[in-house]
Amino acid sequence: MATSQLTASSVTASARNLASLQGLRLSTVKFSSFGTLKPGALTSRSFKRLVVKAATVVAPKYTSVKPLGDRVLVKIKETEEKTEGGILLPTTAQSKPQGGEVVAVGEGKTIGNTKLESSVKTGAQVIYSKYAGTEVEFNGANHLLLKEDDIVGLLETDDIKDLKPLNNRVFIKVSEAEEKTAGGLLLTEASKEKPSIGTVIAVGPGTLDEEGNLKPLSVSPGNTVLYSKYAGNDFKGNDGSNYIALRASDVMAVLS
Repeated sequence: MATSQLTASSVTASARNLASLQGLRLSTVKFSSFGTLKPGALTSRSFKRLVVKAATVVAPKYTSVKPLGDRVLVKIKETEEKTEGGILLPTTAQSKPQGGEVVAVGEGKTIGNTKLESSVKTGAQVIYSKYAGTEVEFNGANHLLLKEDDIVGLLETDDIKDLKPLNNRVFIKVSEAEEKTAGGLLLTEASKEKPSIGTVIAVGPGTLDEEGNLKPLSVSPGNTVLYSKYAGNDFKGNDGSNYIALRASDVMAVLS
């Protein structure tokens, strides 16, 4: 409850104009010093020290959101509250969800003179960049309003290894980190170098040039690649393998 202090120095009022206090009714106002008061029961002396308590106004909930341009509205997948073994997770241990269902799409974007429709449709299950978009709550559920370019790919199963990248994204299975130094010393988890080499599992259809023509990516599934060390979004597969989805521009070289 919101609380306001009224004193004789800041308020001059009579019982007749007390109703001008926005959102309050005389028949229901409660004062900490006097209890419940009815109209006509107050005089100017009664205002020497009063505490008024009024309910906080709650904004109405929205029932629909229509994305504009190349924006997409995604209903966020609920965070897992338990591990696979049934152990309840504290709030701090629950990972922020990165997936959900597309419930609305904008009219698309324009490149040059070409009008392009959204590459995702309503009902699609998508994975998006971890810190992308703006959260919106309506109809009792959490949603995310983001640009289509922030969607990493489509996922129709429960295993991230089946991710189908969109646009200029590349999906890579990460090579295992070295557990020993060149001299044979065993490395602890904290000292292991983050791997930046992996095998391409899938690639997006490519990027569009200024005329709206599709330009395929320069890497293909099966390529072993070197990529920027801290790029992309990391995922853990059901088999325990590590994967990463990143933009093709973050792939620096093909190894052979």
